[in-house]
Amino acid sequence: MIRYDVVIVGAGAAGLMCAIEAGKRGRRVLVIERSDQVGKKILISGGGRCNFTNLHVTPDNFLSANPHFCKSALARYSPLDFIAMVERHGITYHEKELGQLFCDRSAKLIVQMLVDECREAGVRIEVDSIIRGVERSAGGFALETSRGPARAEALVVASGGLSIPKMGATGFGYELAKRFEHGVVPTRAALVPLTFSENELARYRDLSGIGLSVEAGCSGGRFAAPMLFTHRGISGPAILQISSYWQPGNELVMNLLPNVDMLEWLESRQQSRPEAELKTVLGELMPKRLAQRLCALAFDSRPLRQYGAPELGTIAERLRQWVFYPSGTEGYRTAEVTLGGVSTDELSSTTLASKKVPGLYFIGEVVDVTGHLGGFNFQWAWASGHAAGQVV
Repeated sequence: MIRYDVVIVGAGAAGLMCAIEAGKRGRRVLVIERSDQVGKKILISGGGRCNFTNLHVTPDNFLSANPHFCKSALARYSPLDFIAMVERHGITYHEKELGQLFCDRSAKLIVQMLVDECREAGVRIEVDSIIRGVERSAGGFALETSRGPARAEALVVASGGLSIPKMGATGFGYELAKRFEHGVVPTRAALVPLTFSENELARYRDLSGIGLSVEAGCSGGRFAAPMLFTHRGISGPAILQISSYWQPGNELVMNLLPNVDMLEWLESRQQSRPEAELKTVLGELMPKRLAQRLCALAFDSRPLRQYGAPELGTIAERLRQWVFYPSGTEGYRTAEVTLGGVSTDELSSTTLASKKVPGLYFIGEVVDVTGHLGGFNFQWAWASGHAAGQVV
């Protein structure tokens, strides 16, 4: 049996960052990864270029039952700290939009950077290793793995959530938390496309592939970004963002033309093009097929001269508050993250340590802290891994 100071479960973003920081402190660190390679979610993120952080990270970009919990870790490891590591390794990057930073070349460079940092810090990484048992023992934890037994003073759970099971995601972290009598906030898929019932699909299915920029609102969340109709419902950045706020039974309220004063625009078109039909002039602002469908669903498409002022006001308001009725989500299969997770009530916000079990830590996605789309979840992984790595 090999003895370590720290065993980290999961070689994703949070686990590798924690290992680097602990290794730098001279701790003997073992990282156990059930997949055949480290950083699988890093590799597929950002279309293979890894949206590794965001320049505008604030606590408001995260959802949690305790919205204050993330503040300490985020304050002590900022986007600039991770950028400094990226630059030190000579990885070039660019800002795509809204503070989102991507590698110029490949996400593989981020994974290689983390692996190189682990190697320099003396960290041991074992892939294709399945944990078959974890027991609390005198002086720490005893683990049974497919590669043999191991002991450690500290156990860090960085096993991620349930999103993208084909990448190896499991509920291991939640099960372990419950075993050690930690609460788990109910989980659900987040940053995920929304699906429609057959009735709703009958209205929109043949618009699949059509997109436009909208402002989506639901349950206090509001995001201005592109939306895309799909053969099963709606997707695109606006929908992925609002999916973290949507729950079954909620409706989505969309401003379909958020950058236009629709009443003023319709009135001006009524003056300049009185013989043009409503669907024709709406087709100047949005895809023509969508304009035709909206008119078929909600408006008579008559020449503009036939509409009175109250009717134009009603049309403008309807376009500003168009309602969709999703029936579900695409689920963990395509979700970028898992909402919910290990309750923050029983964790230290400073160290991510369990308040119940000495030497036990939970970091990254397994914790009930979920970021918005755009590099925020990676920053939580770096920051929470760094926080735990300073003390384990």
